[in-house]
Order: sequence, then structure tokens, then C-alpha cells
Amino acid sequence: MKKWFLLLICALFTSTFITIAQETPTDPNLRWWNDRVFYEIFVRSFQDSDGDGVGDFQGIISRLDYLNDGDPNTKNDLGITGIWLMPIMPSPTYHGYDVTDYYGINPDYGDMDDFKEFVSEAHKRGIAVIIDMVINHSSDEHPWFQASKERDPKYDSWYVWEDENPSYQGPDGQTVWHRGGDRFYYGLFESGMPDLNYANPEVTAEMYEIGRFWLEDVGVDGFRLDAAKFLIAEGRAQDNTRSTREWLTAYREYLRSVKPDVLILAEIWDSAFVVSQYIPDAVDLAFEFDLARSLVRGANLGTPSGTLDALDTMLNNYPLNQYATFITNHDQNRVMSDVQNNIDAAKVAASVLLTFPGVPFLYYGEEIGMTGVKPDPDIRTPMQWESIQTGGFTTGTPWRAVNDDVLDGVSVAAQKVDLSSLFNHYKTLIHLRNNHEALRQGDVTIVNARGGVISIIRHTPNEVLLVVINIRPRPTTDYTLSLDSSPIPLDAPMTVLLGDESAIAPTLSTTGGFTDYKPMETLPARSTLILRFTP
Repeated sequence: MKKWFLLLICALFTSTFITIAQETPTDPNLRWWNDRVFYEIFVRSFQDSDGDGVGDFQGIISRLDYLNDGDPNTKNDLGITGIWLMPIMPSPTYHGYDVTDYYGINPDYGDMDDFKEFVSEAHKRGIAVIIDMVINHSSDEHPWFQASKERDPKYDSWYVWEDENPSYQGPDGQTVWHRGGDRFYYGLFESGMPDLNYANPEVTAEMYEIGRFWLEDVGVDGFRLDAAKFLIAEGRAQDNTRSTREWLTAYREYLRSVKPDVLILAEIWDSAFVVSQYIPDAVDLAFEFDLARSLVRGANLGTPSGTLDALDTMLNNYPLNQYATFITNHDQNRVMSDVQNNIDAAKVAASVLLTFPGVPFLYYGEEIGMTGVKPDPDIRTPMQWESIQTGGFTTGTPWRAVNDDVLDGVSVAAQKVDLSSLFNHYKTLIHLRNNHEALRQGDVTIVNARGGVISIIRHTPNEVLLVVINIRPRPTTDYTLSLDSSPIPLDAPMTVLLGDESAIAPTLSTTGGFTDYKPMETLPARSTLILRFTP
């Protein structure tokens, strides 16, 4: 215990903070991440710099200007202001979610100098960097586990061991007790991923030191905690235990002593009601899986009700804007596959993601409509930069074959020059979000919309934005928008930020309300309209 306590005291006096991108919001309930659009990268699949067919940090550096060139006056970049890297530490598997050295860099991706250069180059462009921290379990090849298996007195209790097989199963009916020599160890996910034992204070102290190392010595801006809800089992209660929330609360408190503005983002794959119990005390943000599921289903079927219900649940359970939104990620079929390759449906999904409250995360390649259906390697294929067989990802043989549709225009190069492309839709929305505080930080008012339309108002004291999304796969004239009162100022000038310039402003009551308002007689199929009212 003395080790981590001394580290805590030292950190209080030596912690440093790198200022990144936009200023921290003035609202005390919001933090710097509320001004961000994050981009999830699987390093192995983003860009290969040396021709070995495996992506690496130098490859990402070479593509940073695509994400954000650091110049707010240019419009060629995507506008990304945050990056989440999937596991970058040494591991025996291609995906990296079983770590063998928490202080190291996967040699397939480069070395620590390469990684530090990447962080520095990202920061120069105003891009924050968070990394996957896999703290629920290690690899069974980790020296800690090997020593524990051999009953080394120092490491014997770093993992959860029983002399007799408890035999009970995991939350999904999976085997969680595995033979290790003459004993059985607990591994929630599989035998190659033994769970760490956080009932042992030495394990906690070591995990604190690992966090300090990456924040202070390396310079990352935060962590995405994998499988956070499973950290500490209480007997057969294996997820969302009180012990897990208490441990995460103390962990974040320590990390804040090292870097006051550290972002702790958690993967808690559960309902909004369960996830929201972790915020704001245990973690800063967690992914909103209910919204993601409803969003994809709504975009695919052209029905708004599920998405609006999910939004209402979010607004009633979370602190304002303190949750991470996404469409799909590295564990799910890609959105373009889920919407049957319908580009307009994918555009609707993007519109919802980037106009709704929360902190949005894009999965690499989502912005060009990359496809992929499980198994997992097929939803993590190489990025499609150019319309050639290798996708411009490598000069060698890709570690996994590039999708065949790269030759059919599903590439960055092809979509950049097509003004109607999915890429340009994403780029427009991201730049709008970056340039309008109401989309990043604003309060939310749900508009009473009829006729298959999603409509919300995002507002701050400085601006009010009305968002209207026709989610249906056909044009509509039988829609209306109504609200008894709204934050739209009386006689405020209106500007069309996105959509048809012929849109008209509502006739407002003295309370800012409007009845049966139609900004356009006909809303095009799966279209997005954003109107701005300036006080």
C-alpha cells in the first residue's frame, strides 16, 4: 500500500497537463471532451508504413492530416478532434485484448518512441488521444500469471484461484473456471484471459502505477476501460457489483491526481439505466448501447420512435451530455452492412449521431461506408484509402484482405471528389459540430414531430439550432412540428446550416412555441435540415 500512496503524493505535486484543441467549456458541468468528435482506430488496420502488411504508428502519423490538419480555416480534413486507439500493448493475439506487458508497445506497431511521436503530432493538430486500458484481465502468457500459476508467493493472489472447481457459469452461460495446474482460475471471457484479483491491494497499486505511467511519462489524455462492469465479482454476482463501482471511483480519483483533466471512458455494455449508475462518480463517460441499437434499427427501417425513446431515456438518466454515443464499433457488424448498403440510411445514422447530445465516436472507415459482418476480423479489415486492391493501406500483402468493394468507390479517394458521398456528409456534419457550440454542449428539447420525422432543438445562450431529420425512405409532406414553448428567440434571424436554402422560419408564439410548422412543404427522403436562430 505504501507504494501507491507515495505515488499519489508525488503526483499531486508533479502532475502536468497538455492543453489540447478547443477550450474547456465554461459550463462547470461540461469538460473538454464535450467539445470533441472521437475516431476509433484499430492500429493494425489503419495504415502500414513499412510494407509488412500491418498498420503501425508511423502509418497513422502519415494520415493525421486526413483526420485533422490542425488548421481550422481549411475544410479538406474530416474534422476529428479525438482519437481512441484499440489495444497497443504487447499481446499474443491480433486484437490485443490480452496484454502481456502493460508498460510496453506491440512491436508490430512500432516502439515507444514511435508512439510518443504519434501523440505529439496528434496534439499539434488539436487531437486528444485516449488508449484502450484492458484492466479486467491479462493474457495467460503475462509473467504475472505464469508466476501466479506456479504459486510464486509474490503473485499467487494476483489472480482468482480455487482448489476445487466452483463450476458456476458466467453471465452469458459461458465457462468461467479453467484448470491451471492442480487448481482452477477465474477467466470471464476465456481461458487465455485470466481475471486480475482486485481484492489484492498490490494489484490495485500496480494498476495505479500503470495509469500514471501512460498519463505522465507517455502523455496520453485518458483511457477507455475495456469490460469495466466485470472488474470485481462478488461470488456468483459477476457484473455491475458495488465493489466494481467503488474501485473505479477510487481509480479515477487517483488518475485525476496525476492529470486533473484525464478522461475515463468505460465500456459498460448494458442498459442505459445500469450504465448511468456509473456516471458521474465512477467514470466520466460510458458508451450508450441502447441508443446505438435503436439508431441503427431506425435508420434501417425508417422508423423514428425507438431512437426518440432512447434519447428520452438518456436525457432522464444521465448528467447533461455525459455519455459516449456511437453507431457501431469493433465488436459489432458495421453499420453499412446492417443497413444493407443503403448510403442514404447510413447518412441518416450519421446525422443522428452528430446532432444528438453526448460525445460522439466514429469507427474508422464508417465515414466511407466500409462493410463487415462478424467474425471479428471481418469487421476490422484494412482502411480503404484508394480504389485499388490493397486499398492504399500497404505496399505489401495486407494482414487481412481488403474488402472487394474498395474497387467500387468505397474509398477515401473516390468519395472525397463526390460532393454527395457519405464521406462528405460526415465531414460537413463534423465541421458543423466543431463550429457550433449548441451541437457540442447544448441543452436538448425534443420537438413534437408527426410523420416519421425526428426533430430536436439544441441550444445555448449564444445560439439555437433546430434539427429536422426525415428518417423515412420516401419524401414526406404529411409531417408537422409543434412545441408549446421553445428557446427560439422572437424575431431571431434564421440561417440554413444544412439542407435546402428555401426552408422557412416558424411563426412563433410569445413563448417561442409553434404549431404544425413545416420548414419545407416536402422533406426529401432520408434528409437532414439544420436551422440556426441567433439571439
